[in-house]
Amino acid sequence: MTLRVLIVDDDDLMRAGLRAVLSSDATLDVIAEAADGTEAADLAVRLRPDVVLMDVRMPGRDGIAATTDITARAADVRVLVLTTFDDDEYVFAALAAGASGFLLKRTRPEDLIAAIHTIAAGESLLSPAVTRTVIDRMSRRPRIDPAAARGLDRLTPRERDVVTQIARGLSNAEIATTLFVEESTVKTHVKRVLAKLGARDRVQVVIAAYEAGLVAPGE
Repeated sequence: MTLRVLIVDDDDLMRAGLRAVLSSDATLDVIAEAADGTEAADLAVRLRPDVVLMDVRMPGRDGIAATTDITARAADVRVLVLTTFDDDEYVFAALAAGASGFLLKRTRPEDLIAAIHTIAAGESLLSPAVTRTVIDRMSRRPRIDPAAARGLDRLTPRERDVVTQIARGLSNAEIATTLFVEESTVKTHVKRVLAKLGARDRVQVVIAAYEAGLVAPGE
């Protein structure tokens, strides 16, 4: 199955380079390019690509604002943020805006292609470092959101256990070891948690856990 990709970057050379990289995979089809956030959001809503490769810093409307718009108006479109900046502010803002992954532009071509397939498959591309960034930020700015707490009430006790471990940055394999269950069981619980919370990925689960007070800062 061919995956349809929208490339967003204000640098003409960068867009050409990304197109060249993606052309090495016959299952990827670059259907359009955009040079700013406004054009990116309009094209994403109209063309419904499987994945948007989104730059952050662009003149006019930036990639964070565009990602927020796309995820609100086209929930089926997945956004993979690709930037030269690895500052925590950009990571957290991109993920909070609804992006499904975050990569630096120095990422190897084969890793970028693999990331697009991962994102398109409905998974999130979150390295432990990125997950820790979110956890650290939520820990420094603790707050209890009653709406988030009510959302977690829909979970079973075991699902809440899984959410707690996700919020501590554990992988599925590590959660399985901690809870003495099979990894396949953890994956099933994670899918149910995402569905019940209406979360796009694990990072949104982490944020919900902190906002609901399920995990306390410093744990």
